[in-house]
Amino acid sequence: MASKEQDLKRPRAPLSRELVLRTAVTFADESGIGSLSMRKLGDALGVKAMSLYNHVANKEDILDGIVDIVVAEIEAPEIGSDWKTAMRRRAISAHEVLLRHPWASMLIVSRVNVGPAMLRYVDATVGCLREAGFSYEMADRAWNAIDSHIHGFTLQELNFPFKPSEYADTAKSFLPQLPAEEYPYLRALAQKVIDGGHHGIQDFGFGLELLLEGLEASLSRNER
Repeated sequence: MASKEQDLKRPRAPLSRELVLRTAVTFADESGIGSLSMRKLGDALGVKAMSLYNHVANKEDILDGIVDIVVAEIEAPEIGSDWKTAMRRRAISAHEVLLRHPWASMLIVSRVNVGPAMLRYVDATVGCLREAGFSYEMADRAWNAIDSHIHGFTLQELNFPFKPSEYADTAKSFLPQLPAEEYPYLRALAQKVIDGGHHGIQDFGFGLELLLEGLEASLSRNER
């Protein structure tokens, strides 16, 4: 096993924009985006913060860059393929990627992201829908509706105060606050969760299929 002294003597990879950004992604994954700073990123790379400015303009440039790295991990739809299958795969892939990078959804929805990966991703999305017969206006509405589901569901899943394993006990603790004469339906639903008749876990695929079926129906109406 190499000693600590040997590790210190081992040459580091040359500093580059790619290395800076990928290290920033790892840092954000492990410590949260709120903890990311030029100084801490420099420490993670074993260099002074000033050295980073040879490769990135500032922290804003880093945020733009790491968003683009994350978007590049998402499966973009294939133009000319079955649009419904492609958009389903795109949504599932995006949800999985954004769960791996819990900080990314908020950055994507709160910033103007025009990196090359994002532009390719959006172009492929619009292209897939357009070639399927959607007008540009409907394609724009469609992918925004799907992305609202992706990001909204992901943020809720990441921030929900209870774990799925705690749902039944949580429902039980809330039951005294739900008198049957005032909240009959909510109490009945909570009782189902307590009894195991319903797990109560949010289902990403359920909402996604509703959107895809609605878009398919809309496309069919416009084709008549």
